[in-house]
Amino acid sequence: MSDSSMGLKGICRLFLALLPDEETRESLSRTAAEAGIPQDAGLRPVNPRRYHATLHFLGEYPAARPDLAAAVERLAGGLHVAAFDWTLDRVRSFHGRRPPRVLCGGSAPEALQQLWQRWHDLLLQELPGLALDERFVPHVTLGYGRAVLPAAAVTPVHWPVRELALLESHPGQGDYRMLASWVLPPG
Repeated sequence: MSDSSMGLKGICRLFLALLPDEETRESLSRTAAEAGIPQDAGLRPVNPRRYHATLHFLGEYPAARPDLAAAVERLAGGLHVAAFDWTLDRVRSFHGRRPPRVLCGGSAPEALQQLWQRWHDLLLQELPGLALDERFVPHVTLGYGRAVLPAAAVTPVHWPVRELALLESHPGQGDYRMLASWVLPPG
């Protein structure tokens, strides 16, 4: 990977994420509409092209990190986790300056928890100094608001999780850049 292939210079954020297939993306979009995300004047919706579930945020850097991306790709070659299904059935808000309105499940599948833990352990072992979250709350961000909103049940979205990707983002740019992706083999 060359520096020019890594995107524009400036702040660069790297993260591992689960990516929905097109059918799941459409279901997530319908659920966002059901939850009032596009209509609520206090919420700024996330573009459905950007829907994902972050597995691990790998950091924010002053420039692209092809060395870190290459290390993650190398680690992914030895980490084999089977595909699984995930049901998301409630919206809630997280606290923050612009509280995110998120879609999550009543409980996370064991396979999702294991995927997070295996990556967490491997990243810390192989890339000392990487600051990773010690807690995992699986979710998809649907929008950002001005206030924390109450939790609510929604029509369940059944997500067949089949793809994991290394994504790069630059603040102010519309889309993420996929640096690598891995298809999870059938379980």
